[in-house]
Amino acid sequence: MKGIILAGGTGTRLYPLTALMNKHLLPVGMHPMISYGIERLRKAAIKDIIIVIGKMSAGLYMDYLGSGEKLGVNISYKIQEEAGGIAQALSLVEAFVAPDEKFVVLLGDNLFLDDLTPYVKAFKDQPLGEARVLLKQVLDPRRYGVAAFHNKDKQRIAYIEEKPKKPPSNFCVTGIYMYDTEVFNHIRTIVPSARGELEITDVNNIYARSGKLSFNRLQAWWTDAGTFDSLHEAASHLKGVHP
Repeated sequence: MKGIILAGGTGTRLYPLTALMNKHLLPVGMHPMISYGIERLRKAAIKDIIIVIGKMSAGLYMDYLGSGEKLGVNISYKIQEEAGGIAQALSLVEAFVAPDEKFVVLLGDNLFLDDLTPYVKAFKDQPLGEARVLLKQVLDPRRYGVAAFHNKDKQRIAYIEEKPKKPPSNFCVTGIYMYDTEVFNHIRTIVPSARGELEITDVNNIYARSGKLSFNRLQAWWTDAGTFDSLHEAASHLKGVHP
């Protein structure tokens, strides 16, 4: 099983820091942000990792991470020439993944403490053609993509609504996704959103509508470190913590 870390994008919410370098290389605690996702994958026995990066700071990634040997993993890189959404970034790795192979996708600015191992095992046990997402209960779900559940059991996701004014639940979809290669066929069927991007929520809703989107709930701390407030929170929370 491969791991995919999506670390492109322009990081406009963290400007002017991101005028100097890609946000996923910004320090969080004792380490660059990107280090935490790599270590979470490694601890889940996922050691073949592809990182999708923008052209900015590509050299810094190579200098810091190299092949991944010192971190106990094998790292490959794919350049995202222009920001086109999470689903578009994911589509760039299709050639790296074997037919029917399962993989875990992390957004590089999602920081968390849960061990991925039990969630990965649950996904391995799912049939091909299905997907799994990880949810987190939050105080202000209006900031995120929010899961709406089937009323009869609340064990299945009916759909995901992006940044709703009236959230259908207080469980947001974190930037941790699990797919097999069927996801690339789904990406080819979606169209750009109003902001001109291929949205991962549209992809996940294809699975949800067909009853093929499973989920787990993260139990420990999690944040999307894409704003100054959340970056400060992450730095405080992970101070002195090794990935």
